[in-house]
Amino acid sequence: MSTTPSNLPTLSPEGSLNQYLQEIRKFPMLEADQEYMLAKSWVDHGDRESAHKLVTSHLRLVAKLAMGYRGYGLNVSDLIAEGNVGMMQAVKKFDPEKGFRLSTYAMWWIKAAIQEYILRSWSLVKIGTTAAQKKLFFNLRRLKGKIKALDSGDMQPDHVSKIATELNVSEDEVVDMNRRMSTGDQSLNAPMRVDGEGEWLDWLVDDNPTQETVYAEEEELDSRRKMLLEAMGDLNDREKHILTERRLSEDPSTLEQLSQEYGISRERVRQIEVRAFEKVQKSIHAMAS
Repeated sequence: MSTTPSNLPTLSPEGSLNQYLQEIRKFPMLEADQEYMLAKSWVDHGDRESAHKLVTSHLRLVAKLAMGYRGYGLNVSDLIAEGNVGMMQAVKKFDPEKGFRLSTYAMWWIKAAIQEYILRSWSLVKIGTTAAQKKLFFNLRRLKGKIKALDSGDMQPDHVSKIATELNVSEDEVVDMNRRMSTGDQSLNAPMRVDGEGEWLDWLVDDNPTQETVYAEEEELDSRRKMLLEAMGDLNDREKHILTERRLSEDPSTLEQLSQEYGISRERVRQIEVRAFEKVQKSIHAMAS
């Protein structure tokens, strides 16, 4: 798709965020039928104007998601720019025949683009190589705040245990990630001894996965993502929203919040969540068999 960030409203590091937000509000939100017709026009005929309308109608979604990552010390303008790139990729790969809205699909691409940018920019040393490590990186600060463990230095053992349990990682991984996030990058050319002989670089072992391994993992992740999105196409709008909010969100909604939103009991929300999850599981198993 030829749509590039230069075609979109931009927010410079010195620019006003409020002014940018006002500018992107000028682009109209799309009704479901409008979105479907534009997406069909892009898929079937390569209509660039239709693709551009799809992207610009979701710039507010990008800004909202990007501002949720402001705690990593990076310019919000860069976060939004990366999110816009993810939005364009989502439009490029979106299939309107799957039955779900573009915003549901695009959230995956927007968050992935922003998170990858943060991981590249936050440290010269790669923070995490697995999905679990990346989840730990992006949730550690929030969970530390939740349990009031924001002091510098190592966390208390009970705090480490709570976070490890909630994120389904080992306690050693929590301790290691907390230490890496609490200290700045060190030069690999720094001397290891007082006399200046020997550098850290001399002892560095590259234990990163090979390009073939990374490619295989990315292919597997992309395949799983496609299967999930296709399986969710069998759900109705309420089931999709509840399942997304309860199991696919970084900050899951409570049963109480969703019960108030839909005017139903918490138990009913739980039943819908379980039923939707079982439907998705069954559909994925059928595709994988």
